[in-house]
Amino acid sequence: QVQLVESGGGLVQGGGSLSISCRASGRTVSRFTMGWFRQAPGKEREFVAAVRKSGRDTYYADDVKGRFTISKDHAKNTVSLQMNSLKPEDTAVYYCAASSSLYLTTQRSDYSYWGQGTQVTVSS
Repeated sequence: QVQLVESGGGLVQGGGSLSISCRASGRTVSRFTMGWFRQAPGKEREFVAAVRKSGRDTYYADDVKGRFTISKDHAKNTVSLQMNSLKPEDTAVYYCAASSSLYLTTQRSDYSYWGQGTQVTVSS
């Protein structure tokens, strides 16, 4: 079992930056592929970014590629998402998730553990 708790969400102006973090307890993040998903009002939860167990390989959704960076800190047992050049359409609840998959999976069903989410709101 692993428990995930996100933090760092908030309100930011369009074009600005924000970093959100996810702290794991119970198991170390080095044992999991870690992902970030987001869900906007009235929409399905969608994949944002993932980082492999080792922390060396990453994968991003097309609409955040070049703007967002996912990283793991094994010593702190956290995974972070640095978000730059934010747009109003990035507004959503952002969820941290852990998967036992060996691959950089984008599928929600591959992630067994989820945090409670943190709200990110980007104003225009």
